[in-house]
Amino acid sequence: MRQFGVATQKREELVDITSQVAQALAESGLAEGAVLVYSPHTTAGLTINEGADPDVKRDMLAHLASLVPQRAGFRHAEGNSDAHIKTSLVGPSQLVPVTGGRMGLGTWQKIYLCEFDGPRRRTVLVQTLAAGEGA
Repeated sequence: MRQFGVATQKREELVDITSQVAQALAESGLAEGAVLVYSPHTTAGLTINEGADPDVKRDMLAHLASLVPQRAGFRHAEGNSDAHIKTSLVGPSQLVPVTGGRMGLGTWQKIYLCEFDGPRRRTVLVQTLAAGEGA
């Protein structure tokens, strides 16, 4: 297992971590299988989506904010219930196939850390899974 840190700058943002995951994969030496990317946080998740047009990230954050507004009368005392809910909607992990030592992402796809309660220092865990493991 490998890990790396991500320093977020805003309360809510999507941070492209594709290159850090690719580096962790390269260091592992895995040629065939999958890479599991995991966020061990309750207010930051992971997603895969388009990386070419920055409006996609803005639209995603804006729509999540409209679905789950920050101030909606939540009972959680820390004031970040919206971040917990958004993280549950997005999810804490992504599983990406690996072929020839490279992630099988689509042409426009990037892996994003989804920060919903920043700015903070986040940790991302990367676990490689060789083809045939668990079979």
